[in-house]
Formats: sequence, structure tokens, C-alpha cells
Amino acid sequence: MKVSVIGTGYVGLVTATCLAYLGHDVACLDIDEKKIEGLKQGQIPIYEPNLDQLLEDTKKTNKFPIFTTDPKIAMEHGEIIFIAVGTPPKENGEPDLRYIEACAKTIGKHAKQDCIVINKSTVPVGSGNWVYMLIEQANPKLNFHVASNPEFLREGSAIFDTFYADRIVIGADENFARAKLKELYKPLIEQSFTPPNYCPRPHGQAHIPFISTDITSAEMIKYSANSFLAMKISFANQIANICDLVGADVTEVMQGIGTDSRIGGKFLNAGIGWGGSCFGKDVQALIKIAEEYDYNPELLYGTTNVNYKQRNLVIKRLQDQMKILKGKKIGLLGLAFKPNTDDLRDAPALDIAKALIKLGASVSVTDPIAAENCKKQNPDLEVNYVNDPYELAQGKDALILVTEWDEYRKLDLEKVFRFMGGSKILLDGRNIYSPVDAKKIGFNYISIGR
Repeated sequence: MKVSVIGTGYVGLVTATCLAYLGHDVACLDIDEKKIEGLKQGQIPIYEPNLDQLLEDTKKTNKFPIFTTDPKIAMEHGEIIFIAVGTPPKENGEPDLRYIEACAKTIGKHAKQDCIVINKSTVPVGSGNWVYMLIEQANPKLNFHVASNPEFLREGSAIFDTFYADRIVIGADENFARAKLKELYKPLIEQSFTPPNYCPRPHGQAHIPFISTDITSAEMIKYSANSFLAMKISFANQIANICDLVGADVTEVMQGIGTDSRIGGKFLNAGIGWGGSCFGKDVQALIKIAEEYDYNPELLYGTTNVNYKQRNLVIKRLQDQMKILKGKKIGLLGLAFKPNTDDLRDAPALDIAKALIKLGASVSVTDPIAAENCKKQNPDLEVNYVNDPYELAQGKDALILVTEWDEYRKLDLEKVFRFMGGSKILLDGRNIYSPVDAKKIGFNYISIGR
């Protein structure tokens, strides 16, 4: 099928590349000329494991996507048009929809008859109707259909999450659109495609559930899913804080409740909370939707409040041990909000670093991928960048594990201990180290809820 994707950010580029690999003819539109020129050469502007290889593999079947800044070329190409542009939060928590609006007007001006326009971006409830109105206003003579297809991609495993998704959700009010989109995703639904060797099919994966609903419900599914996952993490963190008070081990508590099939064990890892571009933005957007109808979503308020308090908890733990942080040398292991990405949006490390600096500490940081991004995006952040964890440990009073990169899990902690000075505090913000082993080495070891 002929597919057009507007936006070559994280969601748009992953979607376009995966669909091209599945055999569809894909055209990608973006206003960033430098990015488009790079993509034509196979240069990926984001960090996502194996995405560059997947894009290269599309050449083997002559399905390498068209990358263009010309809306006429892109829109006239697609019988199916994905809107995959950003919806960043405004200061009041509402999503900024200016890019969605621009897309709708572009589609109205250039799209061909009987196209299906799909909101892939995370948009507020009712956006399907709004996009339809904007396109119709731009071109009253255009016959088109609007649908919703929310994404559930995790940064760092986006190819896996596309090829072997838990479900594919389509929101459409017309049978024509539903049938076309089911045809588009048929290779995934039936698992009939040949998987790349770097992203093998999980054992027993025979199909992907296809959920067909109305547009409004599909829009709510996206917000509800992310809000629930955020709530699970905040719940685990609140239980961890109680475990600290009563002397229980939160990892054992979460294992105990996670084996309950009604709860499940995923997203119950206690620590310093979530970050990234999705959870905070989507929870706030759902709060705003509720407030529009004069409804008070107490659980959603609590989810965000608990999360951001966890970042302050790190500072409090250090103060409890060191009393005064002024003049202390502290290192942060990790900058990205999670492993396998260079994304710094709402990253806990940034808030923690700023708080420590404000209290007079000297802060050094390291990250295997995100350091360069941090330098560019935060030029005024007064931290010292170092190349690796062992250099980071040199002479530090305390180390804080912020991002649970695999290479940090495999650290030689005895070597780290020898390099450190002062209080030799290891604050394990993700509970990845053994308290027994760390204390045996000699660390003043602090974890969350253990």
C-alpha cells in the first residue's frame, strides 16, 4: 500500500521504516531540510537501536522510503497518511497542537481523493473531529476519512514494539477505513513477515490482537494506557517509601504482588521515578481533559506528585548521610531518562543535578549515549562531563545511579570503591545492585525501599 508519514521524529521515523520493511511504499515529509538530506543517505537523526540497519534493509526490497520536504510529493503519494508530529506540552499542561493543525491544512491542500488520514500523534480526545474539520475547511471538495491509531512504542525497543506489539488499536467510524487499516497491518496481525535477525520473533508469537473501536475511544486508550503505567510506577515508589519506614524490602513486596495475574509484574520497579516525553505529558493532558468537564481526577494528580517527589527524595537521602552538601563532590551515573536512548526530556538526572548544584555541590556526570545531547540542550548546566564510570568515581564523595544502563549493572564495584574518596556513598536510584555485596565492599550503600 502507498503510505505517507508527516514527521520524521521518533514515532514517524520508526513507523515509516517498519512499514517500508513490511513491503509498503512509504513517503516521509518533514520541514527540516538537513534532517531529510541525512535520511536520504541513511543517516538516522535519533538514537534507537538497530533502526539504521532496518532502514538499510529496506533497500534490499527496493522499499527505501521517499524522504522529502515537498508536501505535494508526499501527500499525493499516500492513500494512507499518518500524522506523526510532536504535541509538546504547554506551560499549563495542555498539548500544543499547532503542528497537528499545520498537518491538517497541508493534507487538505495536497491529498488525493479517498485518502485515509490517521492520527498517530498523541492527541486529546476529540482531535479526530477537529482534524476532520480542518481538512474539510482547507478543501471542501476532498473526499477523505479520519482514523486514530495510537502508538505504544518504548524508546530503546521501538522496532520490537512495532513488530510484536501487545495490540494494534484502530479507531475509525467507517468500515472502509477499518478494512484498509487492517489490510495495512496484516503482516503484523498474522505475523507473516520475515523478521530481521537483530529483532527475532518471540517464541510462540503467532498473531497480534487487532482492536477496532471508535475514534474517541482509541484516543482515550492511549492516554489511559500511559497514565495507568505511570500510576503503577508511582504506586511502587510510594510502597517503597513505606518499606523504608517499616523495614521491608520493596523488591520482594513487588515480586509478591506482581505474580498476581490481576496486577502483573511489569512497571513495578521502585526507584527515582519516570521521565521521558510520554508519561508526564499524557497524564497532564488527561488531567486537563477531566478539568474541562469539571471533574477532579485525584488519582492522576497523585501519580504525578509522587513521581516528582521521588527526585527530591534522592537529595534528602544524601543530606541525611552527609548533612551538608556544599563543597561535596557528587557523580551521576546516567543522564537519559531511561537506558538505550539519548532522550533527556523530563529526565530525573537533570532535576537532581540542578538541585545538587543549588545546594553547593560539585556535580560530574557520565552517560554512554546522552552526554552530547545534554551539552547541546543544556549549555548552562554547570556540570563536569566525564567519559566513563571509573573516571566519574575518581575522588567522589557520592555516586548516584540514575539510569540503569547495562554497562552500569556490570560495573566492577570494588574498582569504583577504590577510586572514590570521602563518604564513599553509592546511592542506587534504580535498585540494580545487591545491598549485601555493596556493603561488603565497604560502600555506604543507599537504595530505594530496601
